[in-house]
Amino acid sequence: MAVTGSVWWSRVDGTKLFQGDFLPRCLVPFPNPDYGTTSETQVVGVREYDCIVLTQSCDLEQGKAPLVALCPLYPISKFEHVNPKLQKKGAWERVRKGKIEGLHLVASMDDPGNNRACFVADFREIYSLPIAYLQEHAENLDGRWRLQSPYLEHFSQAFARFFMRVGLPSDILKFE
Repeated sequence: MAVTGSVWWSRVDGTKLFQGDFLPRCLVPFPNPDYGTTSETQVVGVREYDCIVLTQSCDLEQGKAPLVALCPLYPISKFEHVNPKLQKKGAWERVRKGKIEGLHLVASMDDPGNNRACFVADFREIYSLPIAYLQEHAENLDGRWRLQSPYLEHFSQAFARFFMRVGLPSDILKFE
């Protein structure tokens, strides 16, 4: 496997998948909002997303993941278009600091020093796709980007923090 790249990312090829692999143009099944509400046969649409692998690398290597969890990775400008609240001053700094649940920033592959070129991982949208499909897709990409350590661990930790949140019905009273 050839590897080249920068501090944040390395360029890899082959079919072996790891957490933090960027897989552009993944075809993701997307059911209609009324999916499952009737007994009629339904058509499930397909959307194309640029995704990043969430499944742990050890599970992928050991064949424990017939389905691979992914989330979309959006350029900031595209994400702002759909989420205009993030165009407000200070919003992206809050995301960068981990203050907005479900969103995580990763540096651009081409321009890691430009924060406006960052990508947004949206952990609120998770898709599972068959590993065989993703391996074939990866092979057909003619190279792809892989998030490197320690940025990979930071990404993984942000994903874990999103899911380990616990909302309590009441809390211990404030000390005064």
